[in-house]
Amino acid sequence: MRQSPTLRPTAWPRSPRYPYVTGVLLLLLAAAEVLHSRITSTTVLATLPFVVPPLLWRRSEPRIGLLVVPAALLNFLFRPELLLTVAVAGVIGLYSLARHRVLHPAVLITGAITGALLVNAGHVAMGVYDLGGRAPAVGADGSLSYFTESFVLAVGVVATVGVADAFRSREESRQAREAAQRELIAMERRHAAAQERAAIARELHDIVAHSVSVIAVQAESATYTTPDLSPPARDGFQQIAASARSALTELRHLLSVLRADDAAEDAPVLPQPTLDSLDALLEAHRSGGGEVTLHTEGTRPPLLPPSLELTAYRIVQEALTNARRHARGAAVDIRLSYADDEVRIRITDDGPGPQGSPHDSGGHGLSGMRERANLLGGRLTCGPAGPGGGFLIEAELPVRAGAKSFAEGVYE
Repeated sequence: MRQSPTLRPTAWPRSPRYPYVTGVLLLLLAAAEVLHSRITSTTVLATLPFVVPPLLWRRSEPRIGLLVVPAALLNFLFRPELLLTVAVAGVIGLYSLARHRVLHPAVLITGAITGALLVNAGHVAMGVYDLGGRAPAVGADGSLSYFTESFVLAVGVVATVGVADAFRSREESRQAREAAQRELIAMERRHAAAQERAAIARELHDIVAHSVSVIAVQAESATYTTPDLSPPARDGFQQIAASARSALTELRHLLSVLRADDAAEDAPVLPQPTLDSLDALLEAHRSGGGEVTLHTEGTRPPLLPPSLELTAYRIVQEALTNARRHARGAAVDIRLSYADDEVRIRITDDGPGPQGSPHDSGGHGLSGMRERANLLGGRLTCGPAGPGGGFLIEAELPVRAGAKSFAEGVYE
């Protein structure tokens, strides 16, 4: 049976409950030692609360060790028979200071050993090492044995700080490995995406670009090779050729973006169309034989988000494309309404209605318009205009959501 990660012994110290459980156990141990040893010293009892209870918050506030370690040394000074609770608490407090690098290890070791020497010197001065009623003479033979406790404490300090620093280094190495692994996975994904974009670019170049270029050449040459061509027909062919050349230009820029990120950075960046570009779009529709009327209501805000203007332009562009494709000759009416918090677009035509609507085309134009509106936090609805025929598209684009989407990087 596979052991749960939370139940593994190595994972338990990383649990959020670990400091509280160990702290409560130390509190119980301290109470047992005080009762068992019948400790009545006011100084010992007064310093004990500064040794154990603060360890409950050692993970969220590791600097609490700066209180625990001196309090443990002070408790030891007034009770040479070192309590087990005080010894364990002092080690835990010192470990927390070193583990979280509250102080540099060298500073921490120097300070802790200095405190141990002062406590040892206090024990000597207080006559703790009384030899048959004679005070210990520092400097006499064997007097170095009086400082054995300093040596033991120094070894414990160095070992505790060394172990804590080693665990810290291992944790930093593990985090660095995980970060490197995440970066490697991200690089592999970017590489796979770049390869996919390159494959799409090849398909567009080999199929779509070739077909559009053929259209441009045939439309251009038709004005010279077709005899008795009327002026309107000649202008129509020229318009087809111009539209094809414009499509080839946009396709070349799209291919430069798809092929590679570096190529996209070097490629010239053309300004995205805005609401100011609607006049040229409507004129292009009229030059192809279409009929379109634009009505504007309200006052246009001075600073509309670029993403909102681009979305509105693309919705009108797609609506005109659908009208030319599915309702040839139909008159298109566009109403653009400005408000303080949103922009509304209402597009209708007097075509044949649902039988010739883009619902039956199997294309992606309407879904693309909905996706653009949804990205801005707006909505788009479409359907039959009424019993008499025609098709209706209505969009509501919130201004504030558009500003947020642009700030977050929603680009064409």
